[in-house]
Amino acid sequence: MSEIIYGIYAVKALLEHDPQRFLEVFILKGRGNRRLQPLITELETTGIAVQVASCQWLDEKVEGAVHQGIIARVREGRNPQENDLPAFLKSVDTPLLLVLDGITDPHNLGACLRSADTAGVHAVIVPRDRSAQLNATAKKVACGASENVPLIRVTNLVRTLCLLQEMNVWVVGTAGEADYTLYQSKMTGPMALVMGSEGEGMRRLTREHCDELISIPMAGMVSSLNVSVATGICLFEAVRQRLFCSPGGLKVGEKP
Repeated sequence: MSEIIYGIYAVKALLEHDPQRFLEVFILKGRGNRRLQPLITELETTGIAVQVASCQWLDEKVEGAVHQGIIARVREGRNPQENDLPAFLKSVDTPLLLVLDGITDPHNLGACLRSADTAGVHAVIVPRDRSAQLNATAKKVACGASENVPLIRVTNLVRTLCLLQEMNVWVVGTAGEADYTLYQSKMTGPMALVMGSEGEGMRRLTREHCDELISIPMAGMVSSLNVSVATGICLFEAVRQRLFCSPGGLKVGEKP
């Protein structure tokens, strides 16, 4: 099986992580882009043939998306499967996980993966249903993060949350009506951050199986944030606490 990826950062990330997956690379004919030339040189040095194509042909391959003059056909990658999750968690010291419930826009999925990668998230968990596919659009928005952060699709999200709790992972959900904010939550231990869709938020059963609910304080007239923005805010509060907070403070889940 093969898939299409496009955009400078997506192609470059795969070249760095797994060059054996490349099957074909196409660049825009006559393109004089200095940003593209170093990548072409890297591809050719690795032994990957680069072919030229018209703008119309490239546009058709990505259905009119912004391809930045380069697309590639590659072998499909393999992410950890649902059954791999227990062993995966045991292999990680103090896991930080991101759980996305009902994120159906591939742009938002890609942006959340990008935030997850920069925050050092060990894996992103999504349900098989009601979730965006990791397609070429999501990978381009992720700017290479999709090649670095494992994306694990699970059949039953609630059952997965219960498994995480059994493995001593504290499950933190986000909700606008939560009684206290992310700045009052302790995030230094094994933790899974659950983000719901913009507008609807988490599904009811997902919410009921969280160990705690937190909110982002909002000062203006806008009542909600884009899910990828909210994800970044919450993840980097966890990063801040893990880097700078004393390990002798509150236990995970304990209120100040």
